[in-house]
Amino acid sequence: MAAIVFFDGVCNLCNASVQFILQRDPKAYFRFAPLQSEFARRKLQKFPSAPTDVSSIVLVEGERYYDRSSAALRIARHLGGLWPVLYVAIWIPPFLRNPIYDFIARRRYRWFGKRETCGLPKPEWQDRFLG
Repeated sequence: MAAIVFFDGVCNLCNASVQFILQRDPKAYFRFAPLQSEFARRKLQKFPSAPTDVSSIVLVEGERYYDRSSAALRIARHLGGLWPVLYVAIWIPPFLRNPIYDFIARRRYRWFGKRETCGLPKPEWQDRFLG
């Protein structure tokens, strides 16, 4: 079963993060879709408490969704190399983890910039993008 990572398609940091995940996802566990897409709107509709803005990464695994730092840590758990070690931070309560995530998210356009439109994936990764 593949998981879906929903991300801000115009954010340079978010797009770089997707590239990072793709390069370290040897089992092709993750699929991707911009939060701005119709596909994301339809898919996330089944999770009424899921964020509807683009300020958070959202991970859907099966019938559950995760956002912010919980999504990032769950993604790290599936990556190659030493990245799964970061998953131990899941034991830190979200009310302590998420302010760090939010601090970066609020400044991501200022620090990393943004695109006018969602970027196109490399041809070898096109089948991993939905919507």
